[in-house]
Amino acid sequence: MTIVEIEIDDLTGPDILGLISGHLTEMHSVTSQAESVHALDLNGLRRPEVTVWSVREQGRIAGCGAIKRLDATHGEIKSMRTADTHRRRGVAARLLGHLEAESVRMGLTRLSLETGSEDFFEPARRLYLAHGFEYCEPFGDYRPDPLSVFMTKKIA
Repeated sequence: MTIVEIEIDDLTGPDILGLISGHLTEMHSVTSQAESVHALDLNGLRRPEVTVWSVREQGRIAGCGAIKRLDATHGEIKSMRTADTHRRRGVAARLLGHLEAESVRMGLTRLSLETGSEDFFEPARRLYLAHGFEYCEPFGDYRPDPLSVFMTKKIA
């Protein structure tokens, strides 16, 4: 992968809006029960406790990810997505490292996430495990769900 830029995104550009829209559509198409889709829509991503970053390569959208502050020291990774044009090129790993560093800068000491338990989500689970996340019980407002897995990592 060539040089990339990772910056806070205001969620107004057509490319990031398209990436988020595609993410939501795919999550609903691959998850067998709609109530098990926990991806945030644009209104959810625009809440004050959420910060979204976009990844760009030569100005083209390559991915995005967000941190939702749950409390003073605990954050949740949301909306991790790699553009189809940039899959298997290290975008997700690079973005995950950036999100972790930004979370430490924000004073967080723990990052958690929810992802799917279905086969489709296996690459995501492998990515998080490879970066030190461990399986955990539901956190925040989540409840046990056979279609969800929960992961967490101490970061500071």
